[in-house]
Amino acid sequence: MAESTYEQIASGDGARVIAAVAGVDRVPLAPLLADAKVAAFAEFHRRLEGEGHSRIRDVHGCVFRFIDSEGSRLTTLAERSGFTKQAVGEIVDELEELGYVERVPDPSDRRAKIIRLTALGADAYRAGLRIFDEIERELGERFGAERVAVLREVLEQITDEIAIPSHV
Repeated sequence: MAESTYEQIASGDGARVIAAVAGVDRVPLAPLLADAKVAAFAEFHRRLEGEGHSRIRDVHGCVFRFIDSEGSRLTTLAERSGFTKQAVGEIVDELEELGYVERVPDPSDRRAKIIRLTALGADAYRAGLRIFDEIERELGERFGAERVAVLREVLEQITDEIAIPSHV
């Protein structure tokens, strides 16, 4: 039985389906980038799961991506990630339950809390960085290191120059 358009989009081939439905030969760049992101993160999570971190989800990136090495306040994570304080608080609660972060008193203000990685969180963080590096290196081997370097440079320029909207 043929896949529905929704199933094709959900499987990560959304940009091509959108182009076909719209009757255009060229896939729009934004959906193409979204498909590349879906594919990269699917591979990332597959590898991370293989290293024992199967419960980490994309949304946990608002903590792992933005936390300082010595820990960060919740408000700082919210500001950096573009999520609301409430949303980040719920994600921190989940990561704390999973054993990836802990809340400790802020030495500069005993009323405030610092969110910091536990040993398990630090292990997942290091594994994540290594996996991202491996994926980028493998893309370079497959498509050419120079092409991937140019892609990285252009994407860095785009994200530096274009304001990224808040997630919430």
